Amino acid sequence: MKAGLQAKLLHVLQDGEFNRLGGNKKVTVDVRIVAATNRDLEAMLSRSEFREDLYYRLRVIEIMVPPLRQRHDEIPELTEFFLGKYSKRYNRQKPTLAPAVLEALQNYSWPGNIRELENVVKRFVILQDEALLLRDLRSGDLRSRDRDLQSSGSAAHAPSTQAEEHASVPGAASIKATVSAGGASPRPSGSGSNPAGGDGAPAALTSATSSLAEIARLAMGEAERDLIVPTLRRVNWNRRKAAPLLGVSYKTLLNKIKEHGIVQG
Repeated sequence: MKAGLQAKLLHVLQDGEFNRLGGNKKVTVDVRIVAATNRDLEAMLSRSEFREDLYYRLRVIEIMVPPLRQRHDEIPELTEFFLGKYSKRYNRQKPTLAPAVLEALQNYSWPGNIRELENVVKRFVILQDEALLLRDLRSGDLRSRDRDLQSSGSAAHAPSTQAEEHASVPGAASIKATVSAGGASPRPSGSGSNPAGGDGAPAALTSATSSLAEIARLAMGEAERDLIVPTLRRVNWNRRKAAPLLGVSYKTLLNKIKEHGIVQG
């Protein structure tokens, strides 16, 4: 918060009242505040970036939540929860992880905490490539892969909504990408634009020299296409109705349609 807003919040907490913007009548409130941060507030106090009086007003009962790397015993349960959540969302069969993968998940440092674990499990549900996941965990390459996926506008980072949770998208079960010594498997069946060679596989995937990051990025693009097209068909290509079902804004959906070259058909 900027300093001015911190002062306003402190005033409300101290006096229990405020004026609406443009109003002249005081509104009385009686609230309980639960505040959370990953910042070092004491360091911010020393730099005058956080008001000391607001800090002590908020700090009545303090609970320190340790990072995920200090709670390795919780990783199997969290992983199981995310596997069930995203298997249901993407209409996939819930996978069972091998003991070696579970061990690698527990040995990884998780600098991005639970959010990073959630994204890793989400990506695994979509790609269904246990060998790729195991290699990334053992090499510590997850963060660079996340940057690659974010730069490509991956659906793995799209905000979820209640509508998306309950949306049943036909065709999503056909999304799959596997990696072998000779390259990657052909594109999953589905509709939408396909910048591919004659065999129906994306051109970049047909090269045995493609990096794992490129393969993952292209596979995520295919996953997005195979979720967007069936959803648009369900709502007769009404993009405003499709956007909330996919858990994205109308503008984001238009950008994705343009990015993937999806045309009505």
